[in-house]
Amino acid sequence: MARIRRSAQPIEGLDAYAVDDVELARLQERELVHWRENPQERPESDSIFTIINKFGDAIILFDLLRRYGHVFERAGSMLELGAGQGWASCIVKHLFPNAHVTVTDISADALAGVPKWERIFGVQVDEVRACRSYEIGAPDGSVDLIFCFASAHHFVAHRRTLAEISRVLAPGGDALYLFEVACRPFAHRWAKRRLNKMRPAVPEDVLVYDHIAALARGLGLDCTVDFYPTLLRRRPLETIYYATLRAIPPLQRLLPCTINLRFSKPTGTAPLKES
Repeated sequence: MARIRRSAQPIEGLDAYAVDDVELARLQERELVHWRENPQERPESDSIFTIINKFGDAIILFDLLRRYGHVFERAGSMLELGAGQGWASCIVKHLFPNAHVTVTDISADALAGVPKWERIFGVQVDEVRACRSYEIGAPDGSVDLIFCFASAHHFVAHRRTLAEISRVLAPGGDALYLFEVACRPFAHRWAKRRLNKMRPAVPEDVLVYDHIAALARGLGLDCTVDFYPTLLRRRPLETIYYATLRAIPPLQRLLPCTINLRFSKPTGTAPLKES
């Protein structure tokens, strides 16, 4: 077996997301193995545990769809990044049946679960595509809305992903990173360590929202941060923690908190060409 040499330069430009190509491939392979082999989520699984768990997540999604309903309502075409089995896209298709909805994920095994959720919600999405978050494959300026639900922290190659989002979004279009755990740079290391202790089988990260916003703005996207310390689906200690964040809003900026990020592509923006 040939020895793979690590790149001399990191793929990402910011310290919090500096990762070389070998590490990126390793993390992506862990994702693929999870969807291929996890007994609750592999293609042939019909786990009632997974269905109930996703219905719990759907409560949060419904709350966010109310919060950002105006963004979804004006979009004729939508694409979900990191969709897993596509349950969120099926809900979106049910609520916005006239929109063209595309479901994407890095794992074809995960996407094999889309028909199950189509049956549950009585819909049929318009397109299903296995791709990386930074290799969507859609034409320039062809999508009105790109969204993901609690999956952006798996993307790793954040600059590449945001560059691809900028390329694919139509002028005036939006991208939403929904329900992400995020923090300031000083808290990233310990927040990420805590998150991975909770779910060690799949690589997890915590978004450093200052860095993500800087990357987006450097790529020509407007970016707004919406702090979202919801109490939905929290365990007892988490409920106390997030209730404190809600009661003292300045703490939301200081301590790790769930957030939503909205990226908007200005009208008249030319397609982005990566160097």
